[in-house]
Amino acid sequence: MRNKETKALVFTAILVAFGILIPMVMPIKVIIGPASFTLASHVPVFLAMFISPLVAILVALGTSFGFLMAGFPIVIVMRAVSHFIFALLGSLWIKKHPNDFKKPLRVFLFALIINFIHGLAEFFVVFVLTQGTQSSTAFVGTLIGLIGFGSLLHGCIDFYIAYYLWKILSEKVGIDFSVSSH
Repeated sequence: MRNKETKALVFTAILVAFGILIPMVMPIKVIIGPASFTLASHVPVFLAMFISPLVAILVALGTSFGFLMAGFPIVIVMRAVSHFIFALLGSLWIKKHPNDFKKPLRVFLFALIINFIHGLAEFFVVFVLTQGTQSSTAFVGTLIGLIGFGSLLHGCIDFYIAYYLWKILSEKVGIDFSVSSH
């Protein structure tokens, strides 16, 4: 039992460290406030989902700190905090249905569904935080496009980066990501 706890702690620390560094050093960043798209910023969270629900939540919250330290506006930091929702749900699904990740169509559907949830959560965070300043139909439409659809697309790209990295590390390098006993 102790070995699995240590392994989970190490994976969490490494992924949080990457999650903090990515928004600080990644040269590919697009900020169209309140939207921001930083390539690979979700990769640590998606990798954490393949480890365990607890690791996924901790990494999602830890990576939010990276956006705060990188000086992003609070609305973008809070969008990052909302990642714990899709991270938890995705991790629970992976834990319950690990064989889905051997079938390309199921992987694709998972990526779409989990990133739809991701985009929806980010949309609601931005909507709530900006409701007092702007609530016109055009603004809501912009949020749906930039935050909702943008998060869906950006999240899917980052998911596939993480998915293939997970496959390479687990199948080719031999790193065992399992830390839960279930």
